[in-house]
Amino acid sequence: MERKIVTEARAGSYESNDLLVSIKPNNEKINLEIRSVVSDMFYDSIEKSVMEELEELGVKSCDISIDDRGALPFAIKARVRTAVMRGAQNEL
Repeated sequence: MERKIVTEARAGSYESNDLLVSIKPNNEKINLEIRSVVSDMFYDSIEKSVMEELEELGVKSCDISIDDRGALPFAIKARVRTAVMRGAQNEL
């Protein structure tokens, strides 16, 4: 099932070991922006976690921004899931 993002939404915080996920509608493709204090070592892992969660949730297009402060993969996926559910609230 394809899930469409219909409104801007956020999940998370700027606290250490957490991240802030911002998502908004885009009808073309997934545009992912990652800012992370650990991007030199973990950029690929962060990107993989985000894209896997978007795929599992059926999101085909959105603008998504990740501002990471060292979150673990399970936290990244949980924050992405929460932002998607909030952004797609009228589509559920």
